[in-house]
Amino acid sequence: MSVDDEVGRLVTVLLHRPGAELARLTPRNNDSLLFDGIPWVGRAQEEHDIFAGALRSHGVEVLYVADLLAETLAVAAARAEVTAAVLADVRLGDTLRGHLGAHLAGLSPAELATTLIAGLSRAELRGGSGLVHALMEPGDFVIDPLPNLLFTRDSSVWIGDRVAVTSLAMPARRRETTLTDAIYRHHPRFGGTKLLYDPALEHLEGGDVLLLAPGVLAVGVGERTRPSGAERLAQRCFDAGLAHTVLVVPIAQQRATMHLDTVCTMVDVDAVVMYPNVASSLRAWTLTASSCSGPAPFLGAAASAMGIDTLRVIDTGLDPVTAEREQWDDGNNTLAIAPRLCVAYERNIETNAQLEANGIEVIRIPGSELGSGRGGPRCMSAPIARALPDMSATP
Repeated sequence: MSVDDEVGRLVTVLLHRPGAELARLTPRNNDSLLFDGIPWVGRAQEEHDIFAGALRSHGVEVLYVADLLAETLAVAAARAEVTAAVLADVRLGDTLRGHLGAHLAGLSPAELATTLIAGLSRAELRGGSGLVHALMEPGDFVIDPLPNLLFTRDSSVWIGDRVAVTSLAMPARRRETTLTDAIYRHHPRFGGTKLLYDPALEHLEGGDVLLLAPGVLAVGVGERTRPSGAERLAQRCFDAGLAHTVLVVPIAQQRATMHLDTVCTMVDVDAVVMYPNVASSLRAWTLTASSCSGPAPFLGAAASAMGIDTLRVIDTGLDPVTAEREQWDDGNNTLAIAPRLCVAYERNIETNAQLEANGIEVIRIPGSELGSGRGGPRCMSAPIARALPDMSATP
């Protein structure tokens, strides 16, 4: 298991097939749970199955979070850690905490995994008493659902042969890393894996981390990732010999550009698809083990660090209106399966046409419902293993 760049042939990937947690979204809670709409769950599942099928058809091994979590929770130490983390929620109070602990103790590993992902309402809790319980409505959550678990990219990032379990900024998402951390530390599949980062550290999210080339990372800082998180990750990569250069890239702190991969993703060893409104304005600070310099234009700094003459840019659309629309619909958020082969939402017609005009094969998938949480194919996937691309094959 190792990932050194963004475009090497994808071997193994971690996905989460959306389920009952999406059915918990209502007009009353969707904002706090970070969704811009109320998705049609059945259609979202169909779209996700098409995505997973497209990956498998190209030889990619697909792992699912729910399956790995259920298998992890069969390990006593993992179950105890995850349950303790859930029961530590200060909103519960001692009395309700006791009832919830008893409820969780009676669940099988598969049932517990489902509950930790889909959440648990007061009405679904077996037993209950005390003030906190009495003041809750039947539909109020004792355990919050995790609809954003769909976006597996954010909670872990493989860099070389190590995995960074990240520190998510938004309260609605923080339990995601509790589950991810348990999987990587206790599931037999990942035995012996070294952890590069952990959820107790400064805020850092996987959507902000691009592996531009072996030894070269770009880390966006903005709404979700803090400069201190980028600095911490860089230092750990330097110490472990996993990187020689880390580019830190400030991005606008707004919903449409919440992560670096909402404005820029790689589609070839020397090419990115990028929102044209930011292509010329992005700046980067260059970190090495012994220096910090900048800022400088991102594209030039990236090319220099990667040891290439130019980092080619493919624009999201040709006119400002189309570019803005397709940026909002994750036109830049592609997942490379191999050099010059990527998965993208079918709705971003102009961006996909531009990719193909530049020699990039596009596998189009539906995303009308999946996109309601503001995430595309890259957001929905956490590569666990890639093969290094053949640089001599680059045109």
